[in-house]
Amino acid sequence: MGKVFTLKEVAEHNDPKDCWLIIDGKVFDVTKFLEDHPGGDDVLLSATGKDATDDFEDVGHSTTAKSMMDEFYVGDIDSATIPSKVEYTPPKQAHYNQDKTSEFIIKILQFVVPLVILGVAVGIRFYTKTIQD
Repeated sequence: MGKVFTLKEVAEHNDPKDCWLIIDGKVFDVTKFLEDHPGGDDVLLSATGKDATDDFEDVGHSTTAKSMMDEFYVGDIDSATIPSKVEYTPPKQAHYNQDKTSEFIIKILQFVVPLVILGVAVGIRFYTKTIQD
């Protein structure tokens, strides 16, 4: 068992000259591997300062990649310093009215009523003009 680090200590190692990651409760100094990482150094640098276990597992690393990790091992993480996962709760939203029938009728009436008025006006004008002739 190696030295035990806090999350704050590990988070300080977050640049290309000094890059540490936390994976499965272990701390790895991957600085020397940044240039050789198939996904590029940005992938590793973006995983610093947090528990990168999920990021590591989601990619589906090979057994060879997992065995390479031993040479970068520098110690363990104090699990009490890693914040517990918080379940995402979506923000409260106004009630969605699925029955938009009344709004639809109003929009239709706003279109139809002026057309009816226009039609009646044209009809009256046409009718009165034919009577006068």
